[in-house]
Amino acid sequence: MKTLGAEIWDVCVVGGGPAGMMAAARAAETGAKVILLERNNSLGKKLLITGGGRCNVTNAEFDTKKLLAKFRDGGKFLASPFSQWSARETIDFFEGRGMPTKVQAENRAFPVSDTAQSVWDVLVAYLKETGVTVLSNSRVESLNSEDGRIVSAQLKYGDAIRAKAFVLATGGLSHPETGSTGDGFRMLRDIGHTVNDTEAALVPLALKKPLVGAAGVSLRDVKITVYQNNAKQAQGIGKMLFTHVGLSGPAILNLSREIGELLKYGEVEIEIDLLPEQGFDVVDAKLQQLFRDGINKKIRNVLGTMVQPSLVASVLEYAAIDSDTQCNSVTREARVRLMRTLKHLRLEVAGLLGLDKAITTSGGVALTEVDFKTMASKKFPNLYLVGDMLDIDRPSGGYSLQICWTSGYVAGTSAAAIATR
Repeated sequence: MKTLGAEIWDVCVVGGGPAGMMAAARAAETGAKVILLERNNSLGKKLLITGGGRCNVTNAEFDTKKLLAKFRDGGKFLASPFSQWSARETIDFFEGRGMPTKVQAENRAFPVSDTAQSVWDVLVAYLKETGVTVLSNSRVESLNSEDGRIVSAQLKYGDAIRAKAFVLATGGLSHPETGSTGDGFRMLRDIGHTVNDTEAALVPLALKKPLVGAAGVSLRDVKITVYQNNAKQAQGIGKMLFTHVGLSGPAILNLSREIGELLKYGEVEIEIDLLPEQGFDVVDAKLQQLFRDGINKKIRNVLGTMVQPSLVASVLEYAAIDSDTQCNSVTREARVRLMRTLKHLRLEVAGLLGLDKAITTSGGVALTEVDFKTMASKKFPNLYLVGDMLDIDRPSGGYSLQICWTSGYVAGTSAAAIATR
């Protein structure tokens, strides 16, 4: 490894994920001499698996006020950075660098290529273009301070990297196999920052009884209601995916934090309306017509015209109807049970999957300890905090990466300004 301990860099960025890459390249673009420290052997490992490898690069809501409302209480802190870089700037940035985007349901923006590699390629080219020095396999053990300023980042195996300004972009705790192991939170606590407890935030659910044969089935615009003690606790509408162990997809992920809280107090049930755009009368009429048209067929062979065929066996099981029943033998009582199952499929939640399956985590540095005009720490004016370091709740749908682009851009600009003045 090249000995770098003797050099004093303008800006040292710790963490080579999306926020760190954006911060490093932006700082270098404005004239700073920048070093980027990455603990893995390559940059952006988590980025490459984002959105199932498709990378939901942002949410294309160009009304910033509406965009900020999605971040709940955190939105009031984000007005200043989002006035500097919001969703429109993100789209323009990537498209201006040769990566066309497309906007799909719920304003989710993806690369036209449908691969996160395209996003990675743009960021790596940006780093090379601006002359950022990237040091891989470089795990930072601690941040060292003197007189109220950070003076160096101590590598676990190597030198202390000195700089005039530092950007901490080590991510949260989701997908620890990609390097997000909470080192940044530990370092912040060590230097006196308040770090709120980190939990899985956008995470799939495990069911006590997964639907057999349904794994891989995806439903659009499904209505999901969360119950505890038969009382409605939360509700959402959106895309949902059945998995081998339970449920995933945006509609589930966006309810997962509430479900996690409820599970602390008792059992939780998920109710799925498989036909949310159809009322009971319409569903009942369709079932009757279905049974008349297939009068001599088995029910399992005709129900697939109303719900996805892979769900038929489970739906019939929950409705307590033998799948071999002839349509002309279905009683009114059985038809009503089936109708209620299609509209109120009630499933028991076993729990949330772990941090290794979480899309992102909640928790992070207390927002009152960050100057959001610059993303600087209020305790150390030359330390900048970005991306998942921040305790900001955000839903699924491109919002997490938008925070990375915004905070990275603002931090990079600000860090370079104080380092080069």
